[in-house]
Amino acid sequence: MRLKVKIKIFFAAVGPGLFLIGYNIGTGSITTMAKAGAEFGMSLFWALLLSALFTYVLLVAYGQITLVTGKTALSNFKSEFKYGNILSIYILIALIMGEILALMGIMGIVSELVQEGFSLISVDYNISTVWITAFFAIIIFLLLWNGQYLAFEKILTIFVIIMALCFIAVFIMLKPDLLSIASGLVPQIPQKPGALQIIAAMAGTTCSAAVFIMRSTVVTEKGWTIGDLKKEKKDSLVSASMMLFLSGIIMAVAAGTLHIMGLNLESTTEMIRLFEPIGGKAAVFILILGITGAGLSTIFPILLIAPWLVSDYTGRPRDIKSPMYRILGGIGILFAFGLEFIEQRPPAMVVFSQAFQAFILPAVAIPVFVLINRTNIMKEHNPSKLMNFAIIAVIIFSILTAYFAVEGIL
Repeated sequence: MRLKVKIKIFFAAVGPGLFLIGYNIGTGSITTMAKAGAEFGMSLFWALLLSALFTYVLLVAYGQITLVTGKTALSNFKSEFKYGNILSIYILIALIMGEILALMGIMGIVSELVQEGFSLISVDYNISTVWITAFFAIIIFLLLWNGQYLAFEKILTIFVIIMALCFIAVFIMLKPDLLSIASGLVPQIPQKPGALQIIAAMAGTTCSAAVFIMRSTVVTEKGWTIGDLKKEKKDSLVSASMMLFLSGIIMAVAAGTLHIMGLNLESTTEMIRLFEPIGGKAAVFILILGITGAGLSTIFPILLIAPWLVSDYTGRPRDIKSPMYRILGGIGILFAFGLEFIEQRPPAMVVFSQAFQAFILPAVAIPVFVLINRTNIMKEHNPSKLMNFAIIAVIIFSILTAYFAVEGIL
């Protein structure tokens, strides 16, 4: 079998995982991981490692329940819990609020980066971030207007590949101090202001509540059944592993350069300026391309979250071309202009939105533990003792990071 055919088969088999990578590894992850690496070195890598491990556990759990029941997450919550309606509405509202905040921060970062890229080419290219945001908003809305899930999956696959190649290239070009990176891998909670919020943001951006609710939807959109259980687990492993790998590279680049130079990171454009003397303009342009690809790959799933959740809750068909999807998607795109009117730095908004996601995680982790252990639902597909132990560990981790989120925000 030719290599090209094998590659096509692989990407077709892990489509939902790549879709979630595209959503998960966005400018939020990049900002959070780079800030963590710059300020604390690799000492918080343990939080990323645990988040990726627990992400795999919940991806498998949500996927398995969806394959067995044939129903998405909120549908299962509504039908199987006494107060399932209240829980579903809480998750729906909380996730949409979190994604609106993230969208504002992400588009703010993307527009600032593109503006910075033009200024590096020539000082005469001083384009307003409003026009840059408008340009991307129009393109995204046109794709949403005419889109289908498989089309979005293909677009995100391209963005994920570009993003991965760019970050690997930047890592090689910047040549971070590997000894300093290795020495910082000793787990600790730094006694510095902002450390708890960064830990919560790292958990929120990797082990994201929205990812698991979306997981059930994208698995359904793929048309998988219980016969695809092994494929679902493989897809989850690819997704979680790529999240860990890409996030780890971003943190290592910042830890091996900015941290040992004693430089903190307050904005993404500042990161570009700090890296230019180290790697030159070529590294900077590659970094801008990678971060922009990451941001745009996140925006597509964000715009689908609200209509998908509404469809999930109400039982309506998921039709991207329907009036509801187009209207909600259009309203969502308008929030991309939010930071043009709010005096808030995009990275601060993104970190806040990721910490907010960590606060929602317990409401997503606890119900799946109950559902997966109900014999009347799972039948012969009950979880193993190891799986149950892992989900309990996730619940404990989610409560801990929710506490960190509250402490950090306060």
